[in-house]
Order: sequence, then structure tokens, then C-alpha cells
Amino acid sequence: MTPASPAGIPAVSVVGIGADGWDGLPAPSRAALAGAEVLIGGPRQLDLLPLGECPGERVAWPSPLRPAMPGLLAAHAGRRVAVLASGDPMFYGIGRALSEELGAAALDVLPHPSSVALACARLGWPVEDTEVVTAVGRPVARLSAALHDGRRVLVLSANAATPGEVAALLRERGFGPSRMRVLEQLGGKGESAHEGVADTWSHLPGDPLNVVAVDCRRAPDALRLGTVPGLPDAAYESDGQLTKRYVRAATLAALAPGPGELLWDVGGGSGSIAVEWLRAHPACRAVTVEKNPVRAERITRNAERLGVPALRVVTGAAPAALAGLPVPDAVFIGGGLTAPGLLDACWAALPEGGRLVANTVTLESEALLTDWYRRHGGELVRLAVAQAVPVGGFTGWRQAMPVTQWSVTKSPQNSRS
Repeated sequence: MTPASPAGIPAVSVVGIGADGWDGLPAPSRAALAGAEVLIGGPRQLDLLPLGECPGERVAWPSPLRPAMPGLLAAHAGRRVAVLASGDPMFYGIGRALSEELGAAALDVLPHPSSVALACARLGWPVEDTEVVTAVGRPVARLSAALHDGRRVLVLSANAATPGEVAALLRERGFGPSRMRVLEQLGGKGESAHEGVADTWSHLPGDPLNVVAVDCRRAPDALRLGTVPGLPDAAYESDGQLTKRYVRAATLAALAPGPGELLWDVGGGSGSIAVEWLRAHPACRAVTVEKNPVRAERITRNAERLGVPALRVVTGAAPAALAGLPVPDAVFIGGGLTAPGLLDACWAALPEGGRLVANTVTLESEALLTDWYRRHGGELVRLAVAQAVPVGGFTGWRQAMPVTQWSVTKSPQNSRS
């Protein structure tokens, strides 16, 4: 018996289906589809259902799907509805959107083996050791953040063109030697596979229902990017407005990104703080505010190249450009500290428990941070970095400009100081 929604409307059955169609469905899934008055899904999924077994009204999802979902579900309220999903509905599938729209209690989810499970079974890859990146409704550039020598990655393709896009990205990011395998129609009668190396990938687009398996191999001359903050400065396109590597690592440590948290990066420069905040966890979110349009475009390019194309870039001068932004969990101020009202606006936007970190190299801004430190507490530190450089036939230290950093967590005790 399917659960009912809080309003008494029969639950929506969310049925996972694979390339093997009706024949691959277990009895509970078949029963849910056979008993549905309305069958909602993509045209390809609906075509997998035999008319004689599933007589319900067939409705194809409109495009774009998410904005149309509330109205479509409301139009069939009170009827027995079954929604078709590819594989496991709760793994990058329609199940998430339905749960957010209707609530979990209104859903009866009947999963099918996901394409990831099937691909790992074919390849002999442990699922827990395999990175998964989806290109369905998302930029292929997200793959860049998952590229590490020796790692295995599965890319859920958007269509037949995705394998070629993956190969091109691998070449551009210095992973041309990577082995690629394209698995098509997994679990279906037409299942097939193609393989090759990204550097020489020449396969023509095949079946749109495919998964791309990548054995990551970094080219010997490619820049190595680690998983922790402090990427090499050479990883960024910059006009010099860049928080340098060692200071950047210390800054991210003070900001302490957590899954799902939102950062405001004010005075983005090259976007390095926001980029590395986003690389800390796939669920992290960030907004960069940069008044220079040329730099704002550069930030977008850096974010895409380093695998975090979801970075939101706002072009405008703070504090005015901060109006209307969602409430942050953390704020980094990398420039413009002396702009009237900037620190006040950032502090006011932070909820209790939120963190603020500000860096400066000028005496005027340092005086401002010293005053805020006196009033609100936190930590005030000076970061100094020196690099060894040739001095004639010897070696000496070249000192970079010291950076003053103030970091603080907002609390009931210091919020009104």
C-alpha cells in the first residue's frame, strides 16, 4: 500500500527504469506502473512501457522541467500518478526534485540499479572508490575538479556529444593520456562499449544513453593540482590581483569551509578564494563580488578551468552590490576595505556563528582592522612569506609584502560591540 501525502492525495510512485525496460522491472515496480492513472516521464522512458500493461494517460515532461513541475503535478492532483526515472531516482535523478516539491512522505520510490552501479559492475571498479560527475543539466567543466592522477571517474552523459566534450576537456587540462571507455545502453539489449585515449579520441557520437569511464592519467608536463587549498599561483589567470598561494592557504583555513555553506568573496580579484572554497566540497556555494568587469570575466574563466563553474560572479562595487545576496555563512574581504560602510555591511549580513576574514597590505586598512579587532575580538595576525632567490652567485631571501589578517566568528557577545 502506497503512503498518502499530508493532504490525503495518493502518493506519487517514482519508478526507476533501465535500458532493459519493462522486462527488467521487478513486480512492485510493474504493479505501480500498471495501476497508475497518469504516467509521467521522458519520451524515451514512456516508450519503454507496453501499452497493454500500462494503460494510464501518458504525459511527457515539458522543458524546462523544474519550473513546470508544480503546475503539472497540481493538474493531476487526486489521481494515481507514477513518474519514471532513469535508474535510481534518488541518485542525480528526478526523485530529488519531487521530494523537494512534495515532501518525502508523498513519494513511494522504487529504484532500479543505477547506471553507476551497472558501469562499475562492467568495469570491475569498486563503487566507493569511484568519483561520479554528472553532465546532465550541468557543465562538463565540473569534471576538472575530479581529475587526479590514478583516479577513476564516471561521467553521466547528457547526450551523444558528451564523450567528445570529455575528451576535449581532458586534453585541455593536461590529462590527454587518460583512458576513456564509453558504455552505451547499459543493461539493455543494445549494450555496447568503445574505448580509447583522450589524446587521440576519434569515435563519432553514438547512443545518447551513455556513461563515460575515465582512468585519469596526467601528462608529465601538466601542472599538478592538489585537493587542499593553496593551489599553485600558475593555476590562475591573473593580472596580479591574486591572493598568493601561502596566504591563500592560511585564509581558507581561517574561513573553514563546510559542506553546503555559502561564501561571499568581496573584491574577488582573480577569484582564487572563492574557487578554492568551492573545491573544498561539492556542496559548497560561493558568490564573488568584483567591480572590474574585466576581472569579473577572468574569475568566471578561472572557475570553469578549475572545475567549479557554479561560482556566481556579481559585477559591481561593494557594499551596494551586496544587496539582495543570500545570507552568507562566511565572508572574505580581499579588497576595498576602506570603502565607506563595507565592513559594516558584511558584519551586519553575517548570522551568529558566521565567520569573517579580511586581508590587507596597507597601513590604512590595517588600522581599520585593528579597530574592529579591538571592538569585536577574533584573531589579528601578520603573515609574512619570503622566497629564496639568486643573489649574484649566492642565494638570499626576498620578502613579500606582509599581509595583516583579521578573522572572527560572530557571536552574541561580540555582535553589538
